[in-house]
Amino acid sequence: MLACQKLDVRPRPGAPALVHGATARFAAGGLHALIGPSGCGKTTLLKGLLGILPAEGEIFLRGQRAAGPDALRREVAFAPQFSIAHGKLTVGESLACALELYQGVRGPDGAARIGELLRLVGLEDRRDTLVEKLSGGQLRRLGLALELTTDPVCLLCDEVTSGLDPRSEEQILAVLRALVDGQGKTVVCVIHNLAKLPLFDSVTVVYEGAVVFQGPLPALLAHFDLSDALTLYDRLNEKPLAHWRAAWAATPPPEPASMSDEPPTPTAPPPGEGGSRRVVPPVAAQIRTLLARRWLLLLRDRGYLALTLAITFGFPCLVVIFALRGLPQMRTLALAPPGVETMMAQAEFVRESLKTGTLVSGLIIFQVILLCLMGSNNGAREIAGERALYEKERMSGLRPAAYALAKLAFATLLGAAQGVWMTVFVKVVCHFPGGWAEQLLVLGGTCAAMSAVCLGLSAQMASADKASLLSIYLVGFQLPLSGVVLALPVWIAWLVRPLITTYWGWVGYLKPMGDAGNGRLYDTVTLMGVDKDWWLWPPWAALAVLAAHFAVGAALVFWGCGKQRWP
Repeated sequence: MLACQKLDVRPRPGAPALVHGATARFAAGGLHALIGPSGCGKTTLLKGLLGILPAEGEIFLRGQRAAGPDALRREVAFAPQFSIAHGKLTVGESLACALELYQGVRGPDGAARIGELLRLVGLEDRRDTLVEKLSGGQLRRLGLALELTTDPVCLLCDEVTSGLDPRSEEQILAVLRALVDGQGKTVVCVIHNLAKLPLFDSVTVVYEGAVVFQGPLPALLAHFDLSDALTLYDRLNEKPLAHWRAAWAATPPPEPASMSDEPPTPTAPPPGEGGSRRVVPPVAAQIRTLLARRWLLLLRDRGYLALTLAITFGFPCLVVIFALRGLPQMRTLALAPPGVETMMAQAEFVRESLKTGTLVSGLIIFQVILLCLMGSNNGAREIAGERALYEKERMSGLRPAAYALAKLAFATLLGAAQGVWMTVFVKVVCHFPGGWAEQLLVLGGTCAAMSAVCLGLSAQMASADKASLLSIYLVGFQLPLSGVVLALPVWIAWLVRPLITTYWGWVGYLKPMGDAGNGRLYDTVTLMGVDKDWWLWPPWAALAVLAAHFAVGAALVFWGCGKQRWP
């Protein structure tokens, strides 16, 4: 069924091989144990077979050389050591989402298939239980059920019984045996408990990155001159790797009945045998499923939901609180200019105007900075925080384009809504003049653009903490580099302002105030000298730059989601 010949596997291109010259064959319809001391390369071998790690050599499926990792993954599934699923979904919801994403199965057919999978892994009574409430053994069984949603012909299991109590281990092994005997699947399982080897049809021994034996348990005992498999690792340590490789090379090949290479299959496998006939749902269908799941997770995660609601409704209140002392002056100045009849009165008017202008400019930039913080919260952890899940779902059939578009839609629509609410609340309370349409678009676009940029950073990072930290730094440098609060040398302003989202949110909101019927508040800002160069752009220009920032963030998202990056 699955075989490799002279396979070298590396942690990254150009690095020394962790598995070298591995030749192994896993016969169809068998339960195969993959064993070896810790760190010898068992998991590395599995990841090399699937293309998760760079590999050189030949890989065969059904006796034919595999066309590539993508073709192989349509028929071979990988169950990692720990189940990868959203903790806030129920067991049934997790399986339903997987069936929709990988197979396009939903409705009555989906419900029936979920029932079959739950019965197979023994989780019927846990259908409505949240994943985060499952025990370790139940999580492993859920992981197996998730992999079986694609109906693979071969399943590679990475230590799915490690760390479990004896009863849970027995349950997992019983499920694997049922897959082999009841459905004819081929299962390769990395296992540490050598006492369980009698339950397997064949055993593959990996030692120091090399395959040094394959065959049934009696043949293993004879080959290593053992009376009990529990002493295998002690025997391996008695001789260097070269000895064991030479001993295995001198051993006659296994009997064809147990370990033979299958002849090439000239036609597609019959229905029910798996993956090559599987049709992955289109991008639009996967986006719909991902958005529905993300919305459900938002409502279920009370901590994140509370934080999002707190900053969405609390940040506008902060702006108003800081504006309270200056509201009378702003309203008076906005309604009618005071009479300026004497030089003293004129000086006083200018002084008060400068104070008011500073307040107005500060309130606008304060709104924009807070919206950028909201954007950071929307996007920074969104992809990096579930990178392992994404990589696993991608192996099973999730399209990177669907995932990227779904994340962009969620983060930027949330950001746009937050920007619109900020605009409405502050304008109504502070009576800022200016066109509603322009200012709504500018502040909504500011938060959406920063959400996209931080989402792009999240797609590039391997951990959510690193992505969050980088996003916070990005927002922190926005204020001084905008030049609104601190004056910048002209040549620095020319260099950095096109890159600073907060500047374009500030200027795009400010300019419509000068176009209003009474532009006194705008005039107070220009009294501070900010119009001495041509940087006070109109709203349409600000929106164009914000759209460019969004495009950069979207490009980073697609680039990051297109790269394979297992945590």
